[in-house]
Amino acid sequence: MLLEQHLEELQAELRNAVHSDDRREIEVELELVRAELAMIIAEQEGFKHAEAPG
Repeated sequence: MLLEQHLEELQAELRNAVHSDDRREIEVELELVRAELAMIIAEQEGFKHAEAPG
């Protein structure tokens, strides 16, 4: 599953979560997925800058 898809599914789960324990668990998982996605994007940006002609 792509990270973007996982992110969307977690956001949908969060919207539908009723219990605070469930909401907190989903929020933590969302934070992890967002951090992983941000790291991948930062790495890709770093590669773009490293490959740019100087």
